[in-house]
Amino acid sequence: MAETVQQLLRERADDDTTGLIHDGRTWTWREHLAESAQVASALLGVTDPARPMHVGSLLGNNPDMLRMMAGAALGGYVLCGINTTRRGEGLVADVRRSECQVLVTDAEHAPLLEGLDLGDVRVLDTSTQEWADLVAGAGELTPHREVEAMDTFMMIFTSGTSGDPKAVQVAHLMVLFSGLNLVSRFEVTDADVCYLSMPLFHSNAVVAGWAVAIGSGAAMVPAKFSASGFLDDVRTHGVTYMNYVGKPLAYVLATPEQDDDADNTLRVAFGNEAGDRNIDEFARRFGCSVVDGFGSTELAIIITREDGTPPGSIGKGLDGVAIYNSETVTECAPAVFDEHGALTNADAAVGELVNTQGAGYFQGYYNDEQANEDRMRHGMYWSGDLAYRDPDGWIYLAGRTADWMRVDGENLAAAPIERILARLPALNQVAVYAVPDAEIGDQVMAAVVLKDDASLTPAELEEFLAAQPDLSPKAWPSFVRFATVLPSTATNKVLKRELAAQGVTSGDGLLWTREPRGTSYDGATVDAAGLGSLGSLVSS
Repeated sequence: MAETVQQLLRERADDDTTGLIHDGRTWTWREHLAESAQVASALLGVTDPARPMHVGSLLGNNPDMLRMMAGAALGGYVLCGINTTRRGEGLVADVRRSECQVLVTDAEHAPLLEGLDLGDVRVLDTSTQEWADLVAGAGELTPHREVEAMDTFMMIFTSGTSGDPKAVQVAHLMVLFSGLNLVSRFEVTDADVCYLSMPLFHSNAVVAGWAVAIGSGAAMVPAKFSASGFLDDVRTHGVTYMNYVGKPLAYVLATPEQDDDADNTLRVAFGNEAGDRNIDEFARRFGCSVVDGFGSTELAIIITREDGTPPGSIGKGLDGVAIYNSETVTECAPAVFDEHGALTNADAAVGELVNTQGAGYFQGYYNDEQANEDRMRHGMYWSGDLAYRDPDGWIYLAGRTADWMRVDGENLAAAPIERILARLPALNQVAVYAVPDAEIGDQVMAAVVLKDDASLTPAELEEFLAAQPDLSPKAWPSFVRFATVLPSTATNKVLKRELAAQGVTSGDGLLWTREPRGTSYDGATVDAAGLGSLGSLVSS
């Protein structure tokens, strides 16, 4: 049995089933992997084997990127997935930190490199004759090395929602293990079609999308995510499996519903960070199974959903997963809820998700000793995610460590407030964050996006908040910012730090303000059409 991605792809090299579908053309696995091996041979021919064998890719979701991924595995070198939304010095920093010898890009992304000082990094553009000649002239592949299970397959940068992105070293074994686990769980075969619309430079797309395809022999359909084009793609290509991370389900659900939406081939949508309401609604509307779990690029903490997972919970952790107070380095108390389901002991129950047994499958951040020290403290892995756990072991996310708010002397976490606000039918997206109080501590602010054709009045919001028995009066947002889109990363995670940095403002939308210590909001009726005419927040 294969123990590395390199071995798995060699076993698939003679498959004549469909492996890749793109832009009206299909490739068998045999054809796709032969082309990938030729790319690997070409790149090994222009690199220095005495230096770290790191090749960067600044590419979108297309056959070039898939060849780069397979080529790195077959060639026994490390692929560094460069985030295509990075700009300027941030982009330079990622390339340099990962010590790329070569950076492969294309006509769409090459302009991002204009005027940047990449030192001795050789840039190759797949749309040029130089690239065509290089690949055509490559001989038979001689791998840089025979890789082992825990060797790095790919460097994947974290999303950067809470700071500068860090390069996570993702091992061959983790890609293989993750993919084959999902293949077995969802009974994926070579008759399936995997829709790869999440950025292929990110861990979710690699371990929950690409790894499923290579592990099962299913066909791959790489695509740039489009909410309006999603269902057409599914129907056109006969998609049966998709992965997601962040808000894609919400974006798709924001499109107008049609009577025949469930008339499609999709069987399974697997991912993380979708809300309970969106999970249920997506499954109903498109007639598929939606399974949501907890995941991070580091793969150090594993939490799985089981039958009977309570609303709002992300599931139960494997052995070693615990919730600790970072100051006392002791385990937090179990969560206590009142008769309405509201958390009553946040100060004692909310802490940081940790792996008490160590790093798990986390191989460390490349070239970033300080970040490694921050993650590995007291012999444990500290995730930076806030959470609490009930007496039965069910875990609930409370946000990132930066999501704590101190309101009127009480600690509040953002995620529980977001889950409550998400119940409001008019809202499609919600982000809750702290803004400074004029006197001391914080005030709660929410940035929201309405569903298409929805409207909301201050009275309707007041009535809704008052009817939520598990919402503390202190958790009512002091400010509500209405926008058409929220700033987000390439993996659809809201950039709260950007919203918080902007402070109490309407941006290009509208702002409601709650009366001090009251329950009334000052603001005009908001509707989606009216917001659209005002503009939107700029996405990152």
